[in-house]
Amino acid sequence: AEMVDDHYYNSPSWFWRNAGIYDRAPRTGPKVYVGEYAVTSNCGKGNLRAALAEAAFMTGLERNSDLVEMASYAPLFVNVNNRAWNPDAICFDGEHSYGTPSYYVQSLFGANRGDTFLPSDFPTLPVDESFTGGVGLGTWETSAEYKDVAVEQDGKVLYASDFKDKAGDWRPATGDWSVSDGTYRQSADAQNARSYLNLPELARLGDCTVRLKARKLGGVEGFLVLFHAQDRRRFLWWNIGGWGNQECGVEASSGGGKYSIGRHVPFKVETGKWYDIRIECRGPEMQLFIDDKLVQTVRVTGMPTLAVSASRIDASGDLILKVVNGGEADRQTMVQLAGIPDGAFEATVATLASGSQDDENSLAEPTKVSPKLTRTTFAHSKFDLTLPARSLTVLRLHRK
Repeated sequence: AEMVDDHYYNSPSWFWRNAGIYDRAPRTGPKVYVGEYAVTSNCGKGNLRAALAEAAFMTGLERNSDLVEMASYAPLFVNVNNRAWNPDAICFDGEHSYGTPSYYVQSLFGANRGDTFLPSDFPTLPVDESFTGGVGLGTWETSAEYKDVAVEQDGKVLYASDFKDKAGDWRPATGDWSVSDGTYRQSADAQNARSYLNLPELARLGDCTVRLKARKLGGVEGFLVLFHAQDRRRFLWWNIGGWGNQECGVEASSGGGKYSIGRHVPFKVETGKWYDIRIECRGPEMQLFIDDKLVQTVRVTGMPTLAVSASRIDASGDLILKVVNGGEADRQTMVQLAGIPDGAFEATVATLASGSQDDENSLAEPTKVSPKLTRTTFAHSKFDLTLPARSLTVLRLHRK
């Protein structure tokens, strides 16, 4: 093939974590057209959170423009009285229209395209993540049963299940859960069936060991064991026999979207067989065992919140610097134009920011989240720059 057409619809955290998805792609195969992409969960009807995650992803597309020849946000238009897809770049009714924050990201990137990409060096600033939370069980289009569930910490048993005649402290969220013959059974042929251990003293559990036995009764996949579950949208789970009962893998859910942590390993769950499952959580590292055999070791890393791309317009020599600050605090940084003789620069600064990641535009407030333009002068090729919280900053520099 001369070109492949990649589509990405996912959560903000997925786009942040995959801003470098093409950094290590081979250069000997087909070129890439990212024909459709958008944040489609935890995005309201098109909020700033989604726009900044897409902007971070787009810096990676620019950085790999030798491979990624084209890209297009999708979808483009929606009538606010007939939404068939969410979100969209431009919203309208019979008389008015407005652009979402994602629309303004597309506009800023389109209006500030360089001819030559310039390498940049910048710090990676992950969000501090607390590796704590509760425990849960689940299935995906599979009927299964569990028993002998235990939670241990520092050699002490904090919880041990007793499914003789009732579920006890377990609270189903989705699916058909019941107690049967000393087991906790999920019988529905449903996706994403989950039940949580409802004990306040275990709700913020840190380092721990989770043990249980599991048996598949029928269906297409295997078992889901949840840990570090902070709520129904933020958790980790070990997907055993997932992806068509072919693999094991750890996935994280953040804001409604899931992403894999580390590599998957081949594994198939047999129907009717009991499996001993053990998960050992030590800070950001998890060791995962089946029948006392170590199957996986994974390490969770914080989500990046800083993304950068730099380029030059060849005809004018103008330099363009795009910086996405996805954090909740302003950042004071120093910019050095390495390899460029010292001298003064006139600059246009476009900033897309707002007071909350949840902020959106609407027919009543069409430009609530829209770029603000300022002009300034930097006396040297090394200067200080303030990156507002929750912002995309596009800095266009012209040598005086």
